Amino acid sequence: MVIKSFLFLLIFFLSSAFGAHHLTPNASSLLAGIEIPNHPSFNGVSSSSDCDYSSPEKSETLRTPGGADSDFDQTKPSVKLHLKHRSAGQTPVAAKDSLVNSAVSDLTRIQTLHKRILEKKPRKTMNRPKKTDVSHDGKLKPAEAEPPTLAEETYAGKLMGTLKSGVTLGSGEYFMDVFIGTPPKHYSLILDTGSDLNWIQCTPCYDCFEQTGPHYDPNQSSSYRNISCNDRRCSLVTSPDPPRPCKPESESQSCPYFYWYGDSSNTTGDFATETFTVNLTTNVDGVKQHHQEVKVENVMFGCGHWNRGLFHGAAGLLGLGRGPLSFASQLQSLYGHSFSYCLVDRNSNSSVSSKLIFGEDKDLLKQPHLNFTALIGGKEAPVDVFYYVHIKSVIVAGETLDIPENTWNLTSDGFGGTIIDSGTTLSYFADPAYNIIKKSFMEKVKRFPLVNDFPILEPCYNVSGIPDYKNDLPSFGILFNDGAVWNFPVENYFIKLEPEEVVCLAVLGTPRSALSIIGNYQQQNFHIMYDTKTSRLGFAPTRCADV
Repeated sequence: MVIKSFLFLLIFFLSSAFGAHHLTPNASSLLAGIEIPNHPSFNGVSSSSDCDYSSPEKSETLRTPGGADSDFDQTKPSVKLHLKHRSAGQTPVAAKDSLVNSAVSDLTRIQTLHKRILEKKPRKTMNRPKKTDVSHDGKLKPAEAEPPTLAEETYAGKLMGTLKSGVTLGSGEYFMDVFIGTPPKHYSLILDTGSDLNWIQCTPCYDCFEQTGPHYDPNQSSSYRNISCNDRRCSLVTSPDPPRPCKPESESQSCPYFYWYGDSSNTTGDFATETFTVNLTTNVDGVKQHHQEVKVENVMFGCGHWNRGLFHGAAGLLGLGRGPLSFASQLQSLYGHSFSYCLVDRNSNSSVSSKLIFGEDKDLLKQPHLNFTALIGGKEAPVDVFYYVHIKSVIVAGETLDIPENTWNLTSDGFGGTIIDSGTTLSYFADPAYNIIKKSFMEKVKRFPLVNDFPILEPCYNVSGIPDYKNDLPSFGILFNDGAVWNFPVENYFIKLEPEEVVCLAVLGTPRSALSIIGNYQQQNFHIMYDTKTSRLGFAPTRCADV
């Protein structure tokens, strides 16, 4: 009954997202492929950690320029943040409910991304901050209704924060602990490379979803500043409909924003700036670590008073997309044009943590197995927020599959293409690629009996009593258009279900002309680097617990 009900939800989501005319004749097989197993062993981890916020030895303040671009020196330090699992003190969601929630969340997200591409509203951009805004002694000049700029300076150290997996809450997403306001207070935000606006639920909260912990209260922070509707930064956000008239020369009237995720998820409130506080750790002589508090001022974010959606107890969202509002873009003037993360195995011990690093990671660049593929940008990408890559084909057991190349093409009207996304759990390939991939695995796996009573993921195989089963499963890799190849370990594309000792292919399908998505499950134990200056994506096999 659960499966039938879920299939009904699935058909509804896909029909809404892509339109009935996009569903192919073999849509039933695609629909089955897009579901996630209702089984406790998938993403079934328990964890114990709290936010890592130690007493600082020193305090330092940095200021963002209030925009995505910067003319300053790109010799920047790197900052490292830790991603950890959910605290064991929180009540986990029942396994069945957790997996259904994850499945619906993935499907909703696919619908969301597709609709945002089709909408393709042109984004207004700000002019770059002028160097003349900085005085001869390197201090910032005050400017009314203008974002401050950063003096040319270097900054050493690594930033230590906390990120965690949301699997115990029924979410396949990752959460980041941040400290907002003055004095700083702790909030947990969803990390999302598929959007750019940073936002948090604010009091008064007129229509808000349930979150863990209290709402952010701007009246309790001395560093909170509303952005005026006459401020040029207000043009970076979309106004609610109908727009509220902005009084000329008004400095007290706030800038309202509305951010829509393509389904029922949305946030509406006041566009503002605030201070984000993090921990900096600097290695001394390569051994001793020196801790200090770092306050990053003037971070643009949304103070949401009306918020709806499935956000799994988070207080809001931290955007890492390519748009000018994202946290990554706003930190470019401080740490350069690259960031990276390394996600540990979801079944790893709760004491190990995933990492998020802002700035150039020299250790990663020295990695002998680091490979790069181009990020598609500019006119080729219909939405400036997503990180598009160009797939040429897929390799199974050393064989490059005969998949029509136009399956992967990104059209000018926004159909197709492939994105890499931290907010989607599994990987999804558009028809006919998915069916060709599935057929290839079924033809090549001979040693294990096929299991037919796991209808959501397929194919599934019984590996009972075979500890070395991974050696007999076909290899899997992605071939990119520029010749780069991303090969994956078995545990990144096969899910083992306990205690039945069954393994299932963790690659699913979407209708023809839809997005293909490389999700976070397939990114585990790879150090992923986003370099927006040279428009390339780096990936290196890494034991992320050791980073």
